[in-house]
Amino acid sequence: MAKPTRTSSNAIAMHAVLGGYTIIALFPIYMVLANSFKNRAEIFRNPMVPPTPDSFTTIGFSTVWQRSAFETFFGNSLIVTLVSLFLVLLTGAMAAWALSEYKFRGNILLSVYLALGIMIPIRLGTVSILRLVVDLNLIDTLTALVLVYTAQGLPLAIFILSEFMRQIPKELKEAARVDGVTEYWIFFRIVLPLTRPAIATVAVFTMIPIWNDLWFPLILTSSESTKTITLGVQTFIGQYVTDWNAVLASLTLAIVPIVALYLIFSRQLIRGLTSGAVK
Repeated sequence: MAKPTRTSSNAIAMHAVLGGYTIIALFPIYMVLANSFKNRAEIFRNPMVPPTPDSFTTIGFSTVWQRSAFETFFGNSLIVTLVSLFLVLLTGAMAAWALSEYKFRGNILLSVYLALGIMIPIRLGTVSILRLVVDLNLIDTLTALVLVYTAQGLPLAIFILSEFMRQIPKELKEAARVDGVTEYWIFFRIVLPLTRPAIATVAVFTMIPIWNDLWFPLILTSSESTKTITLGVQTFIGQYVTDWNAVLASLTLAIVPIVALYLIFSRQLIRGLTSGAVK
């Protein structure tokens, strides 16, 4: 019998590490999903056990729909996330195209400046952002959240997309220019389709922090009509009593869009990540 090679041993070790990391990453999601369908007593008695016919209940979901404006919270999160994502991808792709295609004075300096936006957390500027929002009379509006999240997502989007756009063959773009095609046509018809894997990668990395964020909705919004889903969950968390069925049900419903996004863009996301690794 042939002895296992060093390569196969490394592969087994790598798969073991990745499998362990996957279990660690999915365990919190499993806990939320499993306990959202269990009664309160069973949640505290056996939190790691899946719901049984005796402990199964949907009272948490009923409470969410009856005692809160969950559809409003969900809609606000959806609007803020989609609008911010659209602005980040559009303006980020256009800025990345300008930085990667056109050479001008200050090109490198501007690229470094945008890269600093990845290194410095935007939350450090919370006080200045709050003052600016108040001065613009945008406090307690979804517009304020959209502007903040757009600014938050642009540095990473420009950094990733510009690197991908530099890999597009110059001959392809020059051939289009020889045929008299405008720069806008080249950008929207040639460049964007070729960078679709990178756009999908940026979309996932941008959407998840926006959808899960609690910091800026807590600071910039206050009324029921502008709360996002993460802030709306706090409705069921009290100082003395917490409705854990409703909290877990709300979190379960909040997970659905993230899972749907991954299922839609998973192939493009993997292509974008692997291409970036090779480059």
